Amino acid sequence: MNGFETDTNRTTTTTRFPDNANKHLTYENLEKLLENLSDLQELIATHEGSQVPRLKTLENYYLGKNEKVLNRTRKEEHLSNHKAAHAFARDTSQFIQGYMVGVPIKVEAPEESAGELITEINRDNDADAHNSELTLDLSIYGRAYELLFRSKQDVTRFVLVDPKHTFVIYDETVEQNPIAGVYYFRDDNGNLKINLHTENNVIEIEEVNGKLEITDQKPHGFEGITIIEYANNRFRQGDFEPVLTLIDLYDSAQSDTANYMTDLNDAMLKITGNLDIDVDRAKSMRDANILFLKTENGVEGGSSNADADYIYKKYDVAGVEKYKDRIQNDIHKYTNTPNLNDESFAGVQSGEAMKYKLFGLEQVRATKERFFKRSMRQRYRLISNISKTLRDGDFDANDLTITFTPNLPKSIKDEVDIFNALGGQLSDETMLSLLSFVDSPQEELERIEKESPQQNASAYGNFGAEQFSNAEQSQEVIENE
Repeated sequence: MNGFETDTNRTTTTTRFPDNANKHLTYENLEKLLENLSDLQELIATHEGSQVPRLKTLENYYLGKNEKVLNRTRKEEHLSNHKAAHAFARDTSQFIQGYMVGVPIKVEAPEESAGELITEINRDNDADAHNSELTLDLSIYGRAYELLFRSKQDVTRFVLVDPKHTFVIYDETVEQNPIAGVYYFRDDNGNLKINLHTENNVIEIEEVNGKLEITDQKPHGFEGITIIEYANNRFRQGDFEPVLTLIDLYDSAQSDTANYMTDLNDAMLKITGNLDIDVDRAKSMRDANILFLKTENGVEGGSSNADADYIYKKYDVAGVEKYKDRIQNDIHKYTNTPNLNDESFAGVQSGEAMKYKLFGLEQVRATKERFFKRSMRQRYRLISNISKTLRDGDFDANDLTITFTPNLPKSIKDEVDIFNALGGQLSDETMLSLLSFVDSPQEELERIEKESPQQNASAYGNFGAEQFSNAEQSQEVIENE
């Protein structure tokens, strides 16, 4: 996100965010941190002062509050000052979110009892929606956080927490192991309220007269830090963060175009010739949108020529539009998202064709998945710990299979045609799984199996009655003879 400012004497490099705006916050160890709560206060001050402004800027761009264009002014006060903000950031994040988790993430366990436990916990927490919101936060902020706790209903819960009020403290070793998770906010008086999540406890800390004091401490039973950080990539950079300057350029270009169109209506009227008209009369005619030019007699008795037109800045329509198209294409190029207005996306696209056009995004997705899976395993590792303690169940998080499925359009007909051409066969369950209106193929098969005996019995019953009726008629014929 580097930019360059140039004057006649020197060239200086500036950055949108300070160097520590996205760095991990570290400390020696937890014991020393608890002994020196003033150091925790400094860590929060660093997060609040250096890192939160970056997070707010990225959030503003996602919400369409593009700071550069909305804060700009024009030197000429009498000219229009339109500010056009475009939702490139929102579209980028929502596209990537839908591509990654539009098809819900599957979590499967090798043992049936473990699978049932995980399914129940995921259902209690609406895990599909939760994972989708985590993915959106990752795309916007480059990081996301979830908090695990045991609810008052004695249910294991995991919820999304705001990155602007949350961070994880890591140790200073090369492994960068987490030593605590911090969730903080300020009360109405501006004093800090902190929940420090350690491996075994949740420590409540408050600011009193400018100093931090521990007010309460409760064990949580998860045997691990219950605030988990998710990273979008190694640098914790958001998906549209690298193109903020390009978004600014596009917004400025569109704003300038709007300003030009408005200023054109207010262009200066130029009248040439020797006219028999005063200024007040000219103003009244201009207000009435009618201009009547009456010329005076010339020097030799003939009438002089008169003309009127507007003075305005010439507008290179083709050049400006090509410039904006280039910026727009660059935004899609460097976020690895397709420009769906491009002619190459016209018509019906097969899944395979879409994969080639999304090849760049596929590489990004692979990186995002690896980081996401690592944090998800930590989630289920903590869930396994507390489930084992409470004897709700037991499973090994390392044995879980976590599957992401890219949300791409599919042509089932083409797949089936290829499969049939190869002489393949499909089970009933697989064929039912291809139908969009069948939620659970296994349950549908069970229903079919339950209904089959009844249908057979009904069919046999009708057949038997018919045969019996025919037999009676035959017997009557014999007796009559």
